[in-house]
Formats: sequence, structure tokens, C-alpha cells
Amino acid sequence: MRVFAYKAVNAAGRMTDGKVEASDSRSAVVRLESMGLVPVSVEESAADRKTSRSPLSFTRVSRKDILYFSEEFSTLIHAGLPLDRSLEIAASLTSKPALRSAILDVLSQVKSGKSLSEAFAAHPKYFPGLYVNMVRAGEAGGVLDEVLMRLVEFERSADELRSYLISSLVYPALLFAVGTGSVAILLYFVIPKFATIFDGIGVAIPAETAMLLWVSDMTRRYWWVCAGAIALAVAGFRAWRSTPSGRRAWDILVLKMPLFGPVAVKIEVARFARTLGTLVRSAVPLIPAIRIVQGIAGNQILAEGIAKVADGAKRGEGVARPMHAAGVFPPLILHLVEVGEETGKLDAMLIQVADIYEKEVRTAVKALVSVFEPVIILVMGVLVGTVVLSMLMAIFSINEVGF
Repeated sequence: MRVFAYKAVNAAGRMTDGKVEASDSRSAVVRLESMGLVPVSVEESAADRKTSRSPLSFTRVSRKDILYFSEEFSTLIHAGLPLDRSLEIAASLTSKPALRSAILDVLSQVKSGKSLSEAFAAHPKYFPGLYVNMVRAGEAGGVLDEVLMRLVEFERSADELRSYLISSLVYPALLFAVGTGSVAILLYFVIPKFATIFDGIGVAIPAETAMLLWVSDMTRRYWWVCAGAIALAVAGFRAWRSTPSGRRAWDILVLKMPLFGPVAVKIEVARFARTLGTLVRSAVPLIPAIRIVQGIAGNQILAEGIAKVADGAKRGEGVARPMHAAGVFPPLILHLVEVGEETGKLDAMLIQVADIYEKEVRTAVKALVSVFEPVIILVMGVLVGTVVLSMLMAIFSINEVGF
């Protein structure tokens, strides 16, 4: 049996914590519920785990922190606790001081008579328009607990996809960093040792080796120029991309890239479909929902297409026809959205589209990684092999002269 530390709400609505023995976390939750407690968090206990966390190591509020807050808040509301008590408990469970301060401010505003959505809207850094509008729809329909659960599902799906993309890119990035570091070490430390040997002998060396020695010498003398040039290039690119014309040109280029373009389209379409489907399912009006999705689009070209969809829906054309006219959406989403409008199940079709494209994104990213890993290994092997071969050619030429 394993020991789990828990935080739960008792029948009196007060926060309680302790430890419980169970075979796994699910069994621990079942046992707590049988004791009349509403579990808020259940974690495996560790003897060496510190009970307090350093404030210096928990300063930045990430999207995972917002997700954890949403899960805890949704659980408390669904359990029937009053709104103010739920916010108070959720704030006490938050490890980030900045987020805790924001939640306590939300609690203060709610107690002063403002609605929950208005209080969340006062902190757009942590609670964006999507979050606020879904909460507003839940308040209007009296189904705040259900809307919060949908919001948690949406945030969890988005976080899973984002985590998968990041984890898939870690290994190729590590390979590239190790290969680049190996070449830099050879150029800066190893090759100069050979240069002193060749200078002392005073014999002619092969042209390939001479070129390599020249590159090594330039690297040692002017590495700061290369570093500055790279920094200026990155800064210039970011400044250009921050302009409206630069961002639009870059987004067009990304969509037209042979391998990355289709993946970028699928990522944007999955985000569009899941966000719009979640908003529509939560009773947010269609046109405001489309405008919210337009605001969170990561690609300017897709955002322009979504704007055309919003304009068409405002004219009474629905969603499918403007999407066809926009010319930026793949055929699958066009057909499924059309079916959703005809059957009156637009939200379900959009969620299904999101599921399909997220699976395709995972498959495409896996295929890209499987291609780029051997390519990176091959390129780095060729670079290191070229350096080693050039040095060996010089050594062999010296032996021939001596013979």
C-alpha cells in the first residue's frame, strides 16, 4: 500500500488535509469520498518532500498553474460549495503568490457585488477572453459548474497537445546542441594544437587542412563578431516579425513550407475547432465566439480567414459558407462543419474535428522527428568527420615528407 497526502473539503465546507493509504490515486479518491470528503488534490507522499516551497523558485505563473486552479475551482463548485468559499479555498491551494493575489482580488470583487466574469475580466493576464466569456455564459445559464468542467477539459486538451509538441522537439534540439558544441570545441581548442605542430615543421599542408586552420583561427580571433552577428540577426528578425507586414509575410512563409506548413495548418485548425466548439457548447453567442477565436489565432492568415467567417455569420450566412469562401481551411473541417450546421450539432462536430486534427498533428510531428533525427546525426557526423579527416591528411603528408 502507498501513502497519499490529500486536501479535501469536509461536510461543513471547511478545508482539511491528511494522509490515506491506498493502492493508487484513484483508490485514494474513492476512499476519501466514502469518508464524506470532497477531494481537491491527492498526491503520493514522499518522506523527503518539503512542505514549504521557496518563493524564489515559484514566481512565473504558467498555463499549467491556471489549469490547476481551474480544476480545483471546478471541483469545489461542482461539490456545491458557495462561490466565495470556493475561491477562498482555491486561493489557499495556489503555490504562486501572483496568482493567489489575483484570485483573492477576484474574491474581493465578487463580495463587493460584481459578477464572477467581471472579476475575472479585471485580470486578463491570467484569465483571457475565452475564459471570461465561458464563465459569463455559465452565469447567464445557471450552469457555471458544467461550464467550468468544459473549460477544464479544453485547457487540459490544449496543454496535452502543447506538452507533446515540446517533448517531441527536445531530443532533436539536444542532438543539434551537442553536435554544434563538438564542432566548436574542435575549432577552438583541438585544431590550434595541430596548427602549432605544422608551423614548427615548416612543410606544406593540404589545402583542405589549410582552410580548416584558417576557419579555426578566425573563430578564435573573431568569435565575438560571429556571436554579435547572430544576436543582431535574431533581434532584426524579431523586430521585423513584430511589424504587421513582417508578421503577415512570415505567416505566409510558414504555411508554404514543404514539411512544416501542413503541420502548422493542422495545429491552427485544431485550436480553432476546439475553442469555437467549446464556446458554442457553453452557450456563448456564435459571432462573439468566432471573434474570440480570431483573437487567439497564432497565424495571421488563419486569423484573417476567421474574420471572414465572423463577417459571414453576421450577415446570416452561417459558418460553413464563409469558411468555404475564406479559402484557408482544409476540406475535412469544411464538410464536417456543414454537416454540423445541417444537423444542429455544430459544437459536437467542431470538437470531433479538433480530436481528428490533434491526432494528425501528433502523427505528423512524430514523422518529422523520425526524419530529422537521422538528418541531424548525419550532418553533424559529416562535419566532425571532415575536421578529423583534414587533420589526418595533414599528418599523413608530414609522414610522407619525412620518409
